[in-house]
Amino acid sequence: MRVLRHPATWIAVAVVFGVAMYLFQPWRLFTTVEVNEPLPEAVVASSTGTAPAPTAVPRAASPAPAPEVLRSGRFVTHEHRTSGVAKVLRLADGRRVLRIEDLATSDGPDLRVWLSDQPVTDSWHTFDDGRYLELGDLKGNKGDANYPIPADADLDSLTSVSIWCKRFSVSFGAAALTAGTR
Repeated sequence: MRVLRHPATWIAVAVVFGVAMYLFQPWRLFTTVEVNEPLPEAVVASSTGTAPAPTAVPRAASPAPAPEVLRSGRFVTHEHRTSGVAKVLRLADGRRVLRIEDLATSDGPDLRVWLSDQPVTDSWHTFDDGRYLELGDLKGNKGDANYPIPADADLDSLTSVSIWCKRFSVSFGAAALTAGTR
């Protein structure tokens, strides 16, 4: 067992351990990032005709119209237990937003939110097989969050949403987006 006493062996073990810790980030199994964003508001042009400003609604004024739900679906579990609801909303100013509500999933390395053209099945590895649109990093693994959808995104073909772990190419959970409200 002379090899165990050699300093190069211990250096190799330390390097392998360091790389494994970087890739897998096991401590994230025990962390929670909670986000509670309110529903997004429409933006209107200011009276001076300059840049848009958020709509301020005085108490006496009528409230802004509620966002229209274009599509929605419930998350199913893939690689990690996942639950919650995904909604594609159209705001009064025409912008579209993916709203994820009551999300509960594991924290993980390099989690992204993807709209995809792949159907939601029991398989967690199909979402990168077709077309997808990355909306950004997952803001939190618990709670409610909003993700702007680009104006040119084709929502007729992007019919599902996935919480995607880019580092390991797996879906933590996904939801099929169907017309109407849920």
